[in-house]
Amino acid sequence: MASNNRPSFLLLTIFLISLLLLNAEAQQQTETRLRDARQCRLERLSASRPSRRIESEGGVTELWNENEDQFQCAGVAITRNIIQPSCLSLPNFAPSPRLVYIQQGRGVLGFSAPGCPETYQSSGQYRGSKGGQQQAGESDRDQHQKIHRLRQGDIVALPAGVSHWCYNDGNEELIALSVTDFNSESNQLAPTLKSFYLAGGQARGSQSQQQQQQQHEQERDDYAVNIIREFDSKIMAEAFDVSEDVMRKMQRADDRGFIVRVEQGSMRMIKPDEEEEYEEKSRRGRGNGLEEAFCNMRMNTQLDNRREADIYSRQAGRLNSVNMHKLPILQYLDMSAEKGNLYPNAILAPHWSMNAHKVVYVTRGEGQVQVVGHNGRALFNERVKEGDLFVVPQFYVATKKAGDNGFEWVEFQTSASPMKSPLVGSRSALRGMPLDVLTNSYRISNKEAQDIKYNREQQHILFPPSGRSSS
Repeated sequence: MASNNRPSFLLLTIFLISLLLLNAEAQQQTETRLRDARQCRLERLSASRPSRRIESEGGVTELWNENEDQFQCAGVAITRNIIQPSCLSLPNFAPSPRLVYIQQGRGVLGFSAPGCPETYQSSGQYRGSKGGQQQAGESDRDQHQKIHRLRQGDIVALPAGVSHWCYNDGNEELIALSVTDFNSESNQLAPTLKSFYLAGGQARGSQSQQQQQQQHEQERDDYAVNIIREFDSKIMAEAFDVSEDVMRKMQRADDRGFIVRVEQGSMRMIKPDEEEEYEEKSRRGRGNGLEEAFCNMRMNTQLDNRREADIYSRQAGRLNSVNMHKLPILQYLDMSAEKGNLYPNAILAPHWSMNAHKVVYVTRGEGQVQVVGHNGRALFNERVKEGDLFVVPQFYVATKKAGDNGFEWVEFQTSASPMKSPLVGSRSALRGMPLDVLTNSYRISNKEAQDIKYNREQQHILFPPSGRSSS
């Protein structure tokens, strides 16, 4: 009997071994494809501007071409939202984390994170009702999650999958530059820009009808315009426990776009400057751990505070950085940001990033930027000005020199705790090498090697003009 079972056992063993080998081969092929996709095969870098413009009722969404080699290398997509006063950027969520820099204006930002309690109240709005009748004992208040005040110079963290909205309650345009990181572990979808909108409709443009149709088709690929619209209205009405008429209103066609005008006086929710937090013990018991770990974290902080500069030179400028130690929520995004300010003709020392790609956006002034790759070729050597954007890949060596009117930029980095290694100055690569190594490496004299090591030894990465000639 045992001999009769032996062929079956051998066949099963061979099958299992073959299955394991096929699985290993498939896994290796997947890893190879991912590795190849993340390789930075760059011939050159270039200053980039938005390639698409989506007009909405209350503002404009500008998009950079995510298929550019430099953005594919860094695994990022760039967008810029311009929100008019008294206008609302509609609720949406994304599969990848984002960092947002508030370039201009002020406003309020709201999140709806799953598992987080509604610990804030707004008076004068909420009617706890069903069927149009207010429930007995219900307060004339709206309960919601925390609202955050946004101001010019803020950096804002948007975790993957968390729905959010933004309202411009100021008197000027609110301009927000966003960098989305596709290579985050949070994103298991294709590396392309996606936003899942919970309201809104097709954006309007100034092109011809054919161009508008082509643009709308492309936008539907990039943005799920009001995902609620595609569900069965009866099922959704039952899920929300509302009438089907109400659900049809939520699902109706809407051509206002992604940013909409708000009727005067209709955004009366609590303002962060006046907010009053409260404990609603009757509706929630003890915290579930998520509240302490995530719900109460700060989502934004000021990036351009002179008094909080991490590196400051009276003659050269300053660098302000925000990483996971200053804004703990960034550890969930694995991203960070830096704001640079160079005084006229000052220099940011040649350096490389040891653990992050960098997306650089010029906010003021102009300067000369150079980036050199591993093959010793200059991939970028241009004079950039306000509005230009470019990528500096990990380990590529870059330097900046300000023009006569100074140079400012904001930098988004794909690491929560980035590290940079300067080539020159205190605590730099060459500063840590023996003189004999320098003399033999560059075929220079001992005195020349000393100058290379020690002429900038009192300065760290930010250098004022030396006043030396090029000879």
